[in-house]
Amino acid sequence: MPIINSLAEIGKDAAQWRHALHENPQTMYEETFANNLIKEKLTEWGIPFKDGLGVTGIAATITGQKDTSGKSIGLRADMDALNITEETGLPHASKTPGKMHACGHDGHTATLLAAAKYLNDTKNFNGKVHLIFQPAEEGGRGSHSMMDDGLLDQFDCDYIFGLHNWPYLKKGEIATRTGPLLAGVDEFEIYIKGKGGHAAMPHVTKDPIIVATHLINALQTIVSRNVDPIDTAVLSITNINVGTGAVNIIAEKGKIEGTVRTFSHDLRMMIKDRIEQICEHTAAMFGATIEIDYDINIDPTVNSADGVDMVYDAAGKVVDAKNVDRDCAPCMGGEDFGGFMAVRPGAFILVGQAVDEENSPHNQGLHTPQYDFNDDIIPIGASLFATLVEDYLTE
Repeated sequence: MPIINSLAEIGKDAAQWRHALHENPQTMYEETFANNLIKEKLTEWGIPFKDGLGVTGIAATITGQKDTSGKSIGLRADMDALNITEETGLPHASKTPGKMHACGHDGHTATLLAAAKYLNDTKNFNGKVHLIFQPAEEGGRGSHSMMDDGLLDQFDCDYIFGLHNWPYLKKGEIATRTGPLLAGVDEFEIYIKGKGGHAAMPHVTKDPIIVATHLINALQTIVSRNVDPIDTAVLSITNINVGTGAVNIIAEKGKIEGTVRTFSHDLRMMIKDRIEQICEHTAAMFGATIEIDYDINIDPTVNSADGVDMVYDAAGKVVDAKNVDRDCAPCMGGEDFGGFMAVRPGAFILVGQAVDEENSPHNQGLHTPQYDFNDDIIPIGASLFATLVEDYLTE
């Protein structure tokens, strides 16, 4: 596997940076440990940066040996953790109760730092590389926060690339695709207000349980009866809270929560409109009051065709083309990198990390307490980033 030799060595240090990040996880917009570690390394290497883009986000620039091409490329890593209690038992396990890097953002940050060290040491390119260390990927719209603070005004990029470890692929495999790779993610809360009363006299109540069950059944028809079968969408009800706990009381209020996953803006807006229509008419049917809090959260991650071409060529040099899937199946999981893809071309890349050992933490699902990032893929990801830069910003 032709990983860049110096990145294999840098990767050993990067694994230690990753362990430090893993031991000190912080969630959205509180990533001060990661922020400080990144600034320490950038300062040590003499790479200029700007802090405070999106609260805790950082952007930095490396200029090549020449800067006459007029071209620039962005490389992004996320750095926030999750509210999950770690169960790996590893020496570098989280020291913060209830929080852990269960998605590998610690590894993504270490990978981008490794690539930055190599690119700054060699500067074997003509143009500029912008390093984007993003906070609040997990539901905080950190990409938008950074852009709202002027990221692309001050660090404009012709293309932006990001990567994600993927425990569902073997180590040494890389996958991506043109078009939608990951879904847009919306969340909704539906508040039902009826009229409570004694369970022995239901006729004088407006039972929110009845309203909720009708709503759930109707909402489940949106995908099956309103979405073109050629399109893809998910609507899942994930929480129902109705009742007081007593068996002889009909409650006054109820609440339903759920998520919507789509690959296009028009489809997500159609589903939002149908949810609102169903709630309006169900409320009228039962004489209840229904309020909706609908949060359009993460944009779909839609890769550009030329960005995928660039990834395929670069990845083939790092892991051999036979280990690169340029037309993988899309996933209904979400990724805030979609915010960048909505305004710039580029691609998001899945880097396999699974190993042969069945119970290895590297094979566990993302967002699970038993998961851990595989340090062995840091040189792979960093070599991919570096190759993308050197291929695009060529003489």
